Formats: sequence, structure tokens, C-alpha cells
Amino acid sequence: MTTDTGTGATGLSGHVHRLTTLVRAADARHPWPWDALPTLVWTVAALVDASGGWRTTALDRTVPVWAVVTLSLALSLPLYGRRRHPVAMLAVMSCAALVSAASGAFLQSSYLQLLPLFHLALVRPPRALLWAPVLLLPPLLTGAVLHPRGGWEQHAVPALWAYALVALLGITVRSRRDHTAALVDRARRLETERDQEVRLAAAAERTRIAREMHDIVGHHLSVVTGLADGGRYAAARNPERAAQALDAIGTTSREALAELRRLLGVLRDDGPEADRAPQPTLADLDALLTGVRKAGLPVRFDLRGEPAAPPLTPGAQLTVYRIVQESLTNALKHAGEGARATVVLSHTAHEVRVEVTDTDGTAPPPAGPSHRGQGLTGMRERAALYDGTLDSGPLPTGGWRTALRLPREDSPS
Repeated sequence: MTTDTGTGATGLSGHVHRLTTLVRAADARHPWPWDALPTLVWTVAALVDASGGWRTTALDRTVPVWAVVTLSLALSLPLYGRRRHPVAMLAVMSCAALVSAASGAFLQSSYLQLLPLFHLALVRPPRALLWAPVLLLPPLLTGAVLHPRGGWEQHAVPALWAYALVALLGITVRSRRDHTAALVDRARRLETERDQEVRLAAAAERTRIAREMHDIVGHHLSVVTGLADGGRYAAARNPERAAQALDAIGTTSREALAELRRLLGVLRDDGPEADRAPQPTLADLDALLTGVRKAGLPVRFDLRGEPAAPPLTPGAQLTVYRIVQESLTNALKHAGEGARATVVLSHTAHEVRVEVTDTDGTAPPPAGPSHRGQGLTGMRERAALYDGTLDSGPLPTGGWRTALRLPREDSPS
């Protein structure tokens, strides 16, 4: 029973809300019918009262009928402009109410002043309400002085209470409306911020994917290029070595395709079973170095210290792997014949350091950092993601040095 009642109430309140919304929208598009209709209704009521009913409350019944009709129109017709010009309309009606009180007619249409007073409290700043007592008190004081009836509390206090309650009602409705508008604006801003966060997340994901694609494709193509060049020279002298180079090219190409499929598979698969974990780790460095050696670049690997507990996160291990991969790829591209590379991985209690150096062999020294700049921005971004630092630059004797410092997550930055 309670559930049904609640559902019915909710349905009814929903219909009322929709109807109110439609009425407000129509009022915003065409305000004049909603101003004219109440004005017409109250004008008819005032004229009906002027036809004879006014004598039931009048203290002076000798007031001419034409004066009563004129005052009734002056108290009802200004209602048409009550929403746009509440102070001006209230001033006109207060003048008519002053004449009504002074003449002793005490027309009941004087209470129509409550309508512009309500809109004054609803649409004007609070300081505008200071005009209300200036305009409303003179008719009350004039009637109490010229036509006393009983005590002051019987003549003016009920009217003052009515004016105060209507003003408070206007202030309450205004506060509620402002609060609702603030909530709507906040919801709109939150929606905008959410859309911006989604776009930023998408941009960050595109950047990450571009970085992964660059590292994967750039490294494997460099290895394939080195193997192809070596196989071409070996084909005339040692066909067996050429066949080995072709096998290595096939293996490297398949590895590149597998990594690309894995990366693109994450993009296609939105389910919870999608494998989004970083694939290469520090354990895969040996396979990386082996592939680089097959491509023709001798690499010496030096491990210093023992990995501390807890181990690096998968993301941090991927960062180390990709930076080593990019550094060796640059060495394959730019170092000449007879070049050599050294990879030093150092573990301490607070950080992990990686240093990759290569000598240019017989090739001329590079003209500047631009020769090794491809991917340097990506390496620095990877290091910055884990509060690390990356230094990279040419060596005085020729070659290149890349140094990474990556603090552990449980140690201070």
C-alpha cells in the first residue's frame, strides 16, 4: 500500500512538474496573456464590488458611484504591469487606496496591492522592498486618522500582517527559485567538466597509444633494417649467415605484429576481460638485448645490485623497458659500423637507475641532438609519469648517453 501510494504521488508530482514547466515556457514566450488574464478577472471583480457591494464595508456611503468606479479601475488595471514595473504599479494603486481611505469608501479592491508587493519581493533586490512601507502606510494612517473605527490594532494591524506575509512569501519563492537555478547551473557545469575530463582522458590515451606504437614499430623496424643490411653483405660470402638473418627478420617481424595486435586488441575490446596490463617487464630485457645483438649492435649488459622489495610496478617496469628499447633503437639508426652499446641497470633501496651509452664506431659524430631526438620527448614523458628524470645527450668522445632515474613508489620523491 505504501509503495503504491508513493508511486502514485511520484507520478502525480511528475505530471505537475511537467505542466508547470510547460506553463513557464509559454509564459516566457508570450507573457502578455498571463498578465492580461488576472488583470481582467480582478477588474471584473472590482467593478462588481463597485456596483453596490462596496457599501457593506464603507464608512461613508455617500461617495459618488463614478468615484467608486474610477477608484476600482485605478486599483485593478495597474495589475497588468505588476511583473515588469512592480514599484510604479504599486505607487499608482497606493494613490487610489489613499483616496479610497480618505473618502471613507474603503474599497476592498485596495487589497489588490498585495499582488505588486509580491512581485516586488520576487523580482527586485531586497533593498527595493524599502519602497513598500513608504507606499503602503499612508493609506492606512489616513484611514485611521480620518475615519477611526475601534482601536488601531483593528484597523491597521491586520493589513500590516498581510503585507508582511506576502512580502515573506515573495522572498521565499525567490530564494527557492535562485537555489534551483544554482543547482541547474551547477549540474550543467559538472556535465561540462565531465565531458572535458572524458576528452582529456581520450587525448591522454591517444598519446599513450601513439607512444607505444612509436616504440614498438620504431624498434622492430630498426632491428629488421640492421638484419637486412647484414644479410645483404653476408649473402655473397656466407649464404648460411644470410639465411640466419632472414630467419631473424621473420622472428622480429612476427614479434612486432604480435605486439601491435595486442595493443590494437585492447582498443577493440571494451569488456572486463580485455588485457590492459603492460606487457614488457624487466624480465624481458634479455630478449630485447638478444634481438638488438642479432641486428648487428654488440650490447653489454651490466646488472648492479639486487631488486629491492616490493618490486617496481608493471607501469614502471614498462617505462624502463621502453626507454632502453628506444635508446638502443637510436643507436641502431645513428651509430656507425663498429659501434657498441652498454646498458647498466642499478637497483638501490630508493630508486632504479638505467644508463645506456653507445659509441659511434667509425661513423662521424652526430651534428647535434636532433639526430637522436626522435622519441626523446616520449621517453621524458614516460619518466615524468613516475616522478623520474631523464638526461640524454652526446658524449665528448662521440656517441650518446641516456640516463634514467626512477624513484620507487615507497620512497620520497
